[in-house]
Amino acid sequence: MASVGLFMGLFLFALAGMEGVAYLSHRYVMHGALWCLHRSHHEPQTGWFELNDVFGIFFALPSIALIYMGTHGTPWALPLGVGMTAYGFCYFMFHDVIVHRRVALSWRPGGRYFDRIIKAHHIHHSTHQRVGAVSFGFLWSPPPSRLRANRR
Repeated sequence: MASVGLFMGLFLFALAGMEGVAYLSHRYVMHGALWCLHRSHHEPQTGWFELNDVFGIFFALPSIALIYMGTHGTPWALPLGVGMTAYGFCYFMFHDVIVHRRVALSWRPGGRYFDRIIKAHHIHHSTHQRVGAVSFGFLWSPPPSRLRANRR
């Protein structure tokens, strides 16, 4: 890699860019053609695994490929893969651990930011249908009052 600055720039680009990828894929793929998999996440959980978890594997594959490429002769791919992986970790900690409590953890973060995104995610889950949901991002959302007003 040419420099630490370039590495950090590509890493931050991937980390931030993944929120856009997550939003678009959640709205148009998960609540679209692949609702058959995502539906399990909007229904009461019956076990440790839900079909929606397949998306985690699906989204991990590009980052694994980029990290591999980055360690085998394509250095610019490494910070992109690591940034995507960092987003996946943040997503897992927020979505599965903090919001849905799929991993036992007594700590819950406070503050305006966490309150906002947790409320937004709960508003998203107030529908169990493919259509009618709002707030498709994971680490950023509009204010909950705006989400409630925009429900379809």
